[in-house]
Amino acid sequence: MPKITIMGAGGFSFPAKIVFDILSFPELQDSTISLMDINKENLDRVAQSLNKAIDRLELPAKLESTTDQREALDGADYVIVVWQVGGINAYTQDVEIPRKYGIDQCVGDTLGPGGVFRGVRSIPAYLGLCADMKELCPDALMINYANPMSINTWSVANTGIKIVGLCHSVQGTSHLLASILGISHAEFSFKCYGINHQAWFTELYRNGEDVYPELRRIMNERAPSPGADVGLSEVIAASKADLAVDHGEIYHQERVRTEIMRVFGYFQTESSHHASEYLMWFRKNPEMVDSYIKNRWDYYQICLNHDFVGQGEWIEKITVPPKCSGEYAARIIHSMETNAKRVIYGNVPNWGPPGALPEASSAHLIPNLPQNCIVEVACLVDRKGIQPTVPGRLPEGCAAINRMSINVQELAVKAGVNGDKELLHQAIALDPFTGAQLTLPRIREMVNEMFEAEKQWLPQFN
Repeated sequence: MPKITIMGAGGFSFPAKIVFDILSFPELQDSTISLMDINKENLDRVAQSLNKAIDRLELPAKLESTTDQREALDGADYVIVVWQVGGINAYTQDVEIPRKYGIDQCVGDTLGPGGVFRGVRSIPAYLGLCADMKELCPDALMINYANPMSINTWSVANTGIKIVGLCHSVQGTSHLLASILGISHAEFSFKCYGINHQAWFTELYRNGEDVYPELRRIMNERAPSPGADVGLSEVIAASKADLAVDHGEIYHQERVRTEIMRVFGYFQTESSHHASEYLMWFRKNPEMVDSYIKNRWDYYQICLNHDFVGQGEWIEKITVPPKCSGEYAARIIHSMETNAKRVIYGNVPNWGPPGALPEASSAHLIPNLPQNCIVEVACLVDRKGIQPTVPGRLPEGCAAINRMSINVQELAVKAGVNGDKELLHQAIALDPFTGAQLTLPRIREMVNEMFEAEKQWLPQFN
């Protein structure tokens, strides 16, 4: 049975979820699962909790833990990456320094100053991981969960290591849309593709019937542009009358995605609070933020209040192998081991299947996005591995929005790989949100301050 390595396993709740997802499949219950983290204290806490659960469930799985990357990778079949390079200390600089300059990121892990710096400090760790994988497990599939998804996956894909990046935004948004439309997810079908956190639902069907007109009608009425507000109480009352479901808060919190759909025609995958960070239209001042997103969701604050005790109690309550969650990692492993065919949404090179080098491929999964980028598309998975579909061209306006993000990603990847500080400045200067807030001299001042604060995690620039 396979050896499955989890890099960054000291994070506790998410690595534990992945382990229980794996163990939910009887065919994978005698796998070897190797947990690796550079923080031994956190790693030991996770390993002890999971070993007790495996013993309690009387499962044959073998759980290992190590702070040695090479030991964890030796003979691995799958390498799942869930790390955060620099941890909360680096993340603090990603968020708090830009706020001094008027850039309020509610997450700051994908684009913007925070996302770019998280990417460039992650790239050396990924390149070191790839070098060890080529020696110790050259045929292994890397399954990446760590953000910034596109920047990280792009840096790995250029090495020829097989990689797929996973996010839950397609799954989550598809369930949201089915709920808004008042239909079951089982009878709901869709086409969705683009880039991570900015993929587009271009087709929506209920048992073959196009329901996009109905979605546009509902969202345009219930989530009006600021200045055309019918009032939250009226929204809630109308939603109950129309759908017998209280979607008032959903409508009120989805003004960003609705505003984008109103102009560009299509609903995108990332939530309104997070999507507002990637564009230049929604976060110019606190009043504007409040008009689009009433209830703040701040991922940095969530990370600061990490609940290790509660997570340990959650593991202690597990008495039977739980059902697999909505995450794709365990499903991918199960399909590749058993040949069970599944469709997942994965982040893969636009130039073709994982493992192919860009210069050796003529493929183009989404023709109106650059060939040399990472795209999020439906993929077939079976014993042959990750097989991306070719969805074709995006609607032109949607592709144009994606290309703005890709421009930043490309410069960030080149800056991180080559240790080029000028490209780092240029990547953040081209970020739409940053450019809407600051002049070029102020951007340079901010980037220099962030660089000084984070240089201990940026060895390639030395």
